[in-house]
Parts: sequence; structure tokens; C-alpha cells
Amino acid sequence: MDKLPTTQALTCKLKLLLTKEQAEAVHSTALAYRNALNHASAVAFANGKMSQGMKLQTLVYQDLREKFGLPSQMACNAPRQVAAAYKTLWERDKSNAAHKAKGWTKRRYKGLDKAPKFTAMTVTLNHRRDWALGKEQTVSIGTLQGRIRCRYEGWNRHLEWLEHTLDHGITLGAAKLWQDPVSKAWYLLVSVEKALNTKATDNITTVKGVDLNRRNIAVESNTLGKCRFYHGGHQRHLAERAASTRSALQAKGTRGAKAVLRKLALRERRLNADTAHCVGKAIAEPHAMVGLEWLKDIRDRTERRHSKKASVKRRKANRKVSSWSFAEVQAKTAYKTRLSGGVPIWVDADYTSKTCPICGHIGRENRPNNGLLFVCAKCGHTLHADLVASRNISMRTLLVRQVWARTGRLSAVPETSGNEAKAARLQKYAELRWS
Repeated sequence: MDKLPTTQALTCKLKLLLTKEQAEAVHSTALAYRNALNHASAVAFANGKMSQGMKLQTLVYQDLREKFGLPSQMACNAPRQVAAAYKTLWERDKSNAAHKAKGWTKRRYKGLDKAPKFTAMTVTLNHRRDWALGKEQTVSIGTLQGRIRCRYEGWNRHLEWLEHTLDHGITLGAAKLWQDPVSKAWYLLVSVEKALNTKATDNITTVKGVDLNRRNIAVESNTLGKCRFYHGGHQRHLAERAASTRSALQAKGTRGAKAVLRKLALRERRLNADTAHCVGKAIAEPHAMVGLEWLKDIRDRTERRHSKKASVKRRKANRKVSSWSFAEVQAKTAYKTRLSGGVPIWVDADYTSKTCPICGHIGRENRPNNGLLFVCAKCGHTLHADLVASRNISMRTLLVRQVWARTGRLSAVPETSGNEAKAARLQKYAELRWS
């Protein structure tokens, strides 16, 4: 990418203050929309697991209008949403085939064995057609019974953005009606595009690297030698307690136990989101280039055993790997960095915790017993392994910064490059030294 992004996509969560009649209208609309999604999903599955939105819309549009009573725009949104879901499933199937060819996994992807079922009470709404903001903190929403207008509440910053969109560089987009499965309250999730201050990134004063792992949520280190650990002990304790509770509830299997399981899943999701927000907010700062590891497909590349012969220790390790929310931490760190006037960049994660930052020696022997202590087998440099990884990431980020300053082009590696380009980058990384 030669230029930095000029906008940042965000979601404003608004709680709708509905009357009893309005809540019933919204509920009936969401129920009809969910039934329409499942009907379109069955039709797409019967026609070769179709992922083309316009073709699927041609097949089901009249049925969605006549059988489910959807307005024209909702009858267009439903097949497009189903087609997007099938497209994602096809991409996962393709990725699984590639991973099997590389020997990363032996498991077959089963997502396309049957038509996906939609269970959430959601409705996709188009701006100025199905929903629109009004005066005095009100919003207008289209339902099957007609248009309704209600008040809403939310985070003060989001309310300020929506009230003065021009002053804050906000562009409104589509929205999604969503019902909280526990409180049964209705929310409007508004997609917005916020204009970024690109002039703030002209003068980069800080370059830092962030290492993510399951022991510490993140370890931050800049090129000046300052570091910060974001410990995950409390989160791990809560996760272990939730896993024990979930196991007991699953063994019980009653209707009440399943209801508690759903509440527990939402609680864990909120905990992970809050932790990611706190870590991302602490890392982001103005005029900083933040280096993050490219960890795509890390779960498939990590050795795991799923057979019945796997030990209890192995199954516990598998669960910890599966519950590692690294993508959420990276996503929130990236967008908070952009909003604060910094630049997030992704670098290769290969050998970051096995490379000595002083002499450049790479090897497993640098991590005795695969523990937290890094001891270079060549020069004897000793340091915390996660801190070594973050320093290597910061040096790689500094290299990207230097290339950007020299050529004027901010490289979009490693997500869009091939094996040869990656090998060339790793060769350059091997020449870096910490001082």
C-alpha cells in the first residue's frame, strides 16, 4: 500500500428505548428476517452451495416478499448475507485443503456438509432506507408493521459523533438490529467510517514491537529499550474456572444448564473484549509505528492432537490454544493506534522468540526446555523470551520504517507476498542487531 488508509471503520452500539408495541414490531420483523435467512440458506445449499449474491437473490426474492412479507430492501439484504456466509465457508474449505497438503492438519472441514442455520435475532438495515437518525437523540427504523421512531442511549463519545457527524468526519453506513439473548434488550449496531488525521503520521517518533502469547497477553518493547508486560494471569484464572463450570454444565445437559452455558459464553466474550480494549488502549499512542505479528493460520501450524489417545494434558493445551484471542487484541490495538495518530504494521512472526537480538543466532537450543528464559547458545545473552520476541519485532518494524522513509512506500507485507519475498525478508531480518 503506497498510501495510508484515510478512514477507519467503527461500530457504534446504541441501546433502543422501545415501548411494548414497538418491541413487538421489532421482534416480529427480526423473526421473519431470520426465517428468510434460513430459507435462502436452504435454497443456496440445494443449488450447489451458492455463494453468488445476485444469483441467489434472483432465486429467492419473490419468496421472501410473499411468504415472509419482507420489504424490498430486506429481501435483497437477506440473500446477500447468506451468500457472504457461504463464501466464507468456501474460503475455509479451501484453506483447509491447503493446510492438509502442507501436513499442518489431518482434519476435514465439515462446514459445508449441511446448510448453515441462522439463530440470532438480527436484521440488516440500510441507511436512509431502513433506518435514519432523527432529532433529539431519536432513530427511525422500518418494520413489517411500518416505520417506528424511538429514543436511544449509548457511549457518550458515540453519541457525540452521531450528533455532529460533519465535525468529527463521520460517514454513516448500514446498521444491524440485534437482541441481547440474556437481557432481551434491543440494540442498533451502526457502522460508521471515521476520517483519520493522516498528517499526524508524517512524523513517526516511536517504533515499538508487540509480542502476543498465551502466558502474557502482550509484551511491548520500543527501540529505546523501554518495555511493558501485560500479564494475563487473572484472565487465565477466570478462563480455567469458566472451563470447569462449562464441563459440569455440559455433563448435566438439562435445559437450565444450557441456558447458563449461553450466559457463560457471553460473559467470556465480554471479558475477552474488555481485556483487548484495555491492552490496545495502553499500547496505542500518537506518532508511533506499532509492529504486530502476522499470526494467520497459527492454530493449524501449531502441533495439536485431537484423537481419543490424546492425554488430559494435551486436551487442556488444545483448549488453551483454541481460546487464545490474539486476533481480537491485534484488531483493537490496530484501530486504536490509527485513531490516536499512529501506524500499525504487520511483520513476519518467524523465529522471533528463537533469534538472539545481539548476535543473530537462531535455534531451538536458545530456549532451554522451551521455557520463559532465553539463553543464546552462541553468545550467552540471557533475557525473558517474550521480551526477546518483542525486541525482534520492534527491529523488524524499524526496518519497515526505514524502507518507508527511503522509498516513500509502506509495504503491505506479509499478507500479500509469496514465499520468495518472505525468504528475502527473513534474510534481512537475520542481519538485524539490537544495540
